[in-house]
Amino acid sequence: MIGKGTIINVIAIMVGAGGGLLLKNGIPERMKQTIMQGIGLAVVMLGLSGALQELFQITAAGGLERRFTMLMICCLVVGGMIGTGFRIEERLERLGKRLERKFSRLGGNFARGFITASLVYCVGAMAVVGALEDGLTGKIEILLSKSILDGISAVIFGASLGPGVLFSAVSVFLYQGTLTILAGLVKTAMSPEVLSQMSLLGGILIMAIGFNLLEIGKIKVGDFLPAIFLPLLFELVQKGLRVLG
Repeated sequence: MIGKGTIINVIAIMVGAGGGLLLKNGIPERMKQTIMQGIGLAVVMLGLSGALQELFQITAAGGLERRFTMLMICCLVVGGMIGTGFRIEERLERLGKRLERKFSRLGGNFARGFITASLVYCVGAMAVVGALEDGLTGKIEILLSKSILDGISAVIFGASLGPGVLFSAVSVFLYQGTLTILAGLVKTAMSPEVLSQMSLLGGILIMAIGFNLLEIGKIKVGDFLPAIFLPLLFELVQKGLRVLG
């Protein structure tokens, strides 16, 4: 069922925020760090396994054959250049700060909690990649991992920012649900090969998110988001050239 990942994500946020509202004494910082490191390791392995699954295929002789290597490199380089040129990561961060300032003027913790949590849960590569993979392939592993992350952070946000965090689940439902539906609509125009290529690039970006969670450097994952869509663009260009030829 397409959209199941987003539904689970929404439930996790609501449960986590509800638990946070009941929690008065907060969560020890040492425990938060340990939990986030554990999730970071899991996200790295999730991305790695997904990428390797698409990068290698079993040959008729029973061996492993590597594929999409040059396309992977080209998409990451070109996609990264496009994202950096448009400053996607920087613009997303700037948008988040601008919205937070705007809503904080309204006063009260509700607006602050709602907008802060909504931005954290929606503005990020995991939301985009997970929603796209759900719509394109029906796989929800990425959104399940995101649900765990969001559920834990919702406890922390709920305890400190109040009931507005609970209603951020509506933002997640509308945002990720829309991406999933759109991906499902364009899926029919894609070949299985292109789906594999997009999944490969998505797995690499998920790995990068895990590195960021583990604080192993700081990869601007947002700037690499265009790379996911380049295999589809390349296929459309090739079809266009064949028609003209």
